[in-house]
Amino acid sequence: MNHLATRPIERLRAERGSIKWRRYAPDVLPLFVAEMDFEPSTAVVDAVSRALAAGDTGYLDGPGPLAPAFAEFADRSWGWRVDADHVHLATDVTVGIVETLRLLVPPVGGRVVLTPPVYAPFYEMVGEVYATPVEVPLLEASDWMLDMAGIEQAFAEGADAFLLCNPQNPTGRCHSRASLQALAELAARYDVPVVSDEVHAPLAHSDAAFVPFAPLAADAGARSATVTSASKAWNLAALKCAWIVPGDARTAQRLQRLPEETAARTSILGLHAAIAAFDDIEWRDAVVDHVTANIDLFRAELAEHVPEARLVTPDAGYLVWLDLRGTGLGDDPAAVLREEGRVAFNSGPSFGPGGAGFVRVNVACAPSTIVEAVQRVARVVRAHRPVALDERAAVAR
Repeated sequence: MNHLATRPIERLRAERGSIKWRRYAPDVLPLFVAEMDFEPSTAVVDAVSRALAAGDTGYLDGPGPLAPAFAEFADRSWGWRVDADHVHLATDVTVGIVETLRLLVPPVGGRVVLTPPVYAPFYEMVGEVYATPVEVPLLEASDWMLDMAGIEQAFAEGADAFLLCNPQNPTGRCHSRASLQALAELAARYDVPVVSDEVHAPLAHSDAAFVPFAPLAADAGARSATVTSASKAWNLAALKCAWIVPGDARTAQRLQRLPEETAARTSILGLHAAIAAFDDIEWRDAVVDHVTANIDLFRAELAEHVPEARLVTPDAGYLVWLDLRGTGLGDDPAAVLREEGRVAFNSGPSFGPGGAGFVRVNVACAPSTIVEAVQRVARVVRAHRPVALDERAAVAR
């Protein structure tokens, strides 16, 4: 396993001022927002430090060297041939999605298909472009696959765009090539553009295969745009740099109408950081090794202490979708666990239909944090567990 340093909880609380460490009281163990507890990449720190020392802190009007750096990374990682001349900057992935949707849906009354449970801010992004979300829930019984029949119905009824999350958040699933091909064919048939959020793609686990959507869309004759960043895989959210990649000529032409400020609002420090990140694959690989080991630990600890819980094993990333419907903690177990167990997860219902009874857990932390979190969950579940069930669980152990 590649080595990765993890900072102690006490030091993180003292040194970091982000949401993860300031939203809740100090006695609440934070495993919610997507931020890692690891020491940062030295290559990224050095690149940003050099830029600061040189006074390279001005404005951007385009991706410059970042575009070919990402194109090389995409080709090496997934065999995706990106045209570096058509890459556009955005402040972050959410801004990139919103600005892309503005160019693809009507200014008022648009309809954007979402596949909940899905990244909660997707709903806000759709609202920002004065559109209405059209929900086509994932098929839980089919391992959280896309519902192709439901998607086709939504397309036939006049959808203006489809917002894809690949790898999927919160389930961590990498949509299969077959599913993505089917989606591309439907998008081409009904001429519905697909905007694909692929920010978690660099964190695909070693036993999983991430498939970028754009090449499949191009082969099918569908319109698409991919929005991504190094922010999740290298823990760079604060540096504010993402990019938009058109998957076809029509979308490339449409993206030429992006406001100039979309690039100008992007951080040049983030650009330097992203370029350095693509040269530090060892750090990313260490994250994946550490996270997958943590997921195995999480599964084992839950099996011993909270047997009612069901973990959805992710294909990518460090966010775990945890089914607590069998614990008796209600539709929003995160609220109960935060109040009674002093452990913070993301609330399942915030991800839309299919989220009731679930929590999303961030496992990009020290193994000891995973163990402590399960112990806190177990205490709450025991307090809510019927006596007869508690006795049966004790016998089973």
